[in-house]
Amino acid sequence: MKAIRRFTVRPLLPEPLRPLSDLARNLRWSWHTDTRELFQSVDPERWAASDKDPVRLLGGVSPERLAQLAGDRRFLRRLTAATDDLHDYVTGDRWYQAQARTGDLPAAVAYFSPEFGVTAALPQYSGGLGILAGDHLKAASDLGVPLIGVGLLYRHGYFRQTLSRDGWQQEHYPVLDPNELPLTPLREDDGTPARLSIALPAGKQLHARIWLAQVGRVPLLMLDSDVEENDLGERGVTDRLYGGGSEHRLLQEMLLGIGGVRAVRTYCRLTGHALPEVFHTNEGHAGFLGLERIAELCDDGLDFDSALEAVRAGTVFTTHTPVPAGIDRFDRELVARHFGPDAELPRIDVERILRLGMETYPGGEPNLFNMAVMGLRLAQRANGVSLLHGQVSRGMFAGLWPGFDAEEVPITSVTNGVHAPTWVAPEVLRLGARQVGVQRAEDALTVGGNERWDAVAAIPDQDVWELRRLLREQLVTEVRERLRASWRQRGAGTAELGWIEGVLDPDVLTIGFARRVPSYKRLTLMLRDRDRLMELLLHPERPVQIVVAGKAHPADDGGKRLVQELVRFADDPRVRHRIVFLPDYGMAMAQKLYPGCDIWLNNPLRPLEACGTSGMKAALNGCLNLSVLDGWWDEWFQPDFGWAIPTADGAGTDPDRRDDIEAAALYDLLEQRITPRFYERGRAGLPDRWIEMVRQTLSLLGPKVLAGRMVREYVERLYTPAAQAHRAMDPDTARELAAWKGRVRAAWHGVTVGHVETSVVTTTAELGSTLALRVRVHLGDLAPEDVEVQAVSGRVDEQDRITDATTVPLKPAGGPDLEGRWLYEGPLSLDRTGPFGYTVRVLPSHRLLASGAEVGVVAVPSEELAGAAGVLLR
Repeated sequence: MKAIRRFTVRPLLPEPLRPLSDLARNLRWSWHTDTRELFQSVDPERWAASDKDPVRLLGGVSPERLAQLAGDRRFLRRLTAATDDLHDYVTGDRWYQAQARTGDLPAAVAYFSPEFGVTAALPQYSGGLGILAGDHLKAASDLGVPLIGVGLLYRHGYFRQTLSRDGWQQEHYPVLDPNELPLTPLREDDGTPARLSIALPAGKQLHARIWLAQVGRVPLLMLDSDVEENDLGERGVTDRLYGGGSEHRLLQEMLLGIGGVRAVRTYCRLTGHALPEVFHTNEGHAGFLGLERIAELCDDGLDFDSALEAVRAGTVFTTHTPVPAGIDRFDRELVARHFGPDAELPRIDVERILRLGMETYPGGEPNLFNMAVMGLRLAQRANGVSLLHGQVSRGMFAGLWPGFDAEEVPITSVTNGVHAPTWVAPEVLRLGARQVGVQRAEDALTVGGNERWDAVAAIPDQDVWELRRLLREQLVTEVRERLRASWRQRGAGTAELGWIEGVLDPDVLTIGFARRVPSYKRLTLMLRDRDRLMELLLHPERPVQIVVAGKAHPADDGGKRLVQELVRFADDPRVRHRIVFLPDYGMAMAQKLYPGCDIWLNNPLRPLEACGTSGMKAALNGCLNLSVLDGWWDEWFQPDFGWAIPTADGAGTDPDRRDDIEAAALYDLLEQRITPRFYERGRAGLPDRWIEMVRQTLSLLGPKVLAGRMVREYVERLYTPAAQAHRAMDPDTARELAAWKGRVRAAWHGVTVGHVETSVVTTTAELGSTLALRVRVHLGDLAPEDVEVQAVSGRVDEQDRITDATTVPLKPAGGPDLEGRWLYEGPLSLDRTGPFGYTVRVLPSHRLLASGAEVGVVAVPSEELAGAAGVLLR
């Protein structure tokens, strides 16, 4: 019989145990070993059965056990110590507070993301974007950064993955009850739940409540549309992560962006938290937050253009996708219907809203509203998530800055990092603590600093190797348990599963491959030559074993076919003890998988991997990377701690041929370099050279791949400048900048480069010499203070394009002459040999611009003038 209504009945904790509830509701337990061990001691069997979720654990402990613990002095001392430690953690000064004493840092930062992977107990993530967002919050908490996270609460999360008997991915969507999750409702002063709403067409409203997840020091606000005030359709807006059609996704993103700003305002009003000076949107899904902030300023008396400038000053936009297909794009008419007089933000002209997101540039789709394009137009500062991804992003979005070379597009990069306390196995941490002390080991994982990681060199080889084998053995146990559960879900009986006891071997070289399954990540590249792969798996002296996991998007049948192809190969009785596919990849599995592998494999199509942080998590546990030079590996690869898979990404390579070439390179590396190094033994019977690579991985990569390093870079390079720009943008200044930009754009047609001359009349010159450069420019209706005239010089390629350019501002020396031309002069240093060239250009200039490209206009010499004036020196 089915219940007509469901309740969550919470246990009544005895008074001495009440602090357990506070510990369970602060997600710091998910990365704090002592707190997790305290919960485990409450009831070890129930802790395991609850998937190590303290809220579920406390909901199932018997009253008798609670009464016993309430009288257990030793347990109560541990509880008091954990409670005091959490209090010190959330209230004490940390890195940010020390920096704030000497720097002008933001009072608060609002961080918006469509998904957050904080812990498996709060399944609100699908993959790398969400895990990165969760690690960002946790690292900000460790550093004391006053961040407020903003996301949605999905009633079904992403999906749970199982396999059919023939290996086809099947999706399941369990209902998540917020009352059974580590969440608390945000409440008004009178005790009623805090609510917000956004307007829909035809006079309807989308209502949402606000849930709070406390991530250490950082509050995470999660908006939930499953409330009684909504009709059935609106209740389902926050049903699934990345589910539904275009309108469903648009409503999710309106709720995240517009509703998220309103949620932040409500939270700050109720708690006294400082209002954010900086708004950071993690990918374009939350881009509508800029519109809400513009509307707020318009309500305070600013016009749209001035409000746009004020909003841009304090906004940071991070793009995570290297492919246009990964960006949400909506039909123009769909967006128009949801804004304006009869819907949301009625005070703003719909055409102004549409103009922010339309692809009005060469190669764009003029009828599509692009969320990333809007994000870039609404943010004065933008970044990719690795050096290579920054380069790819500048090329992908170059159309937004016509006239500028891709390398000058104002998108920088902050390479991702991972939250080490979450991803480093406790056994690894204990070994480090034994060497340098507990506090120094914890500092190394959160704050960083190479000197703390150098101590790895003093750990004996025997200890390193015993640790690696222990982690591999734990993975073998985990794999067998998960594989047995998977086969039972696929319909196998116990009598059919005896072979699982022989799956994997704790003494065999273990390779891990786990990630989402879009085609560009090439899940099945390892199957390109199956005979050769079988030889590797079954080699009599140097075998390898492979653990694979990953989910395909529910609508991606191509990805599901890749999963099925891999599963069917792994089902082959000849190799099933050496290669396994584990369904339902998530954080809990990953925390066992990364430490237990010897090699982390990543073979995407270069350069389509934005960053690829899974390899960072593996590296922090002493796992070596074997990867295509893409994402972060392109930036930090060294032969001392891993291997680079050669790529065939030159122009004209057939995709199938490219896969063949790169798969062959992968097999070659495994056969000729990797397996021999793992299995060779030195005089002490240990793989000395392998152990040395583990050391190098930990000591050289460790400090780089930390989320603490990443968040510090965001604070120093993006948040602080954005906060300073925000403070400078008072209403009068915003009006001034908006008026100036309007005047410059209107007059720019009159800005031209009229004449260029130098003191050199030959095509050769000596290194170190200096040319005198004179340029005459027409400024039309603009004045010299509105522009900067630059000399741009550097080596030139065969097409006379300047590479590795250096820019030098020229100074006004007179004018205007009778023809209205202004004279600019300056020196041009010849600081490199070989083919050398220069040109000149005119850019808008204003004290409040973040870059010369911000206005999106530039004047350069005509082709005729460039041909006459450009100098090539050889």
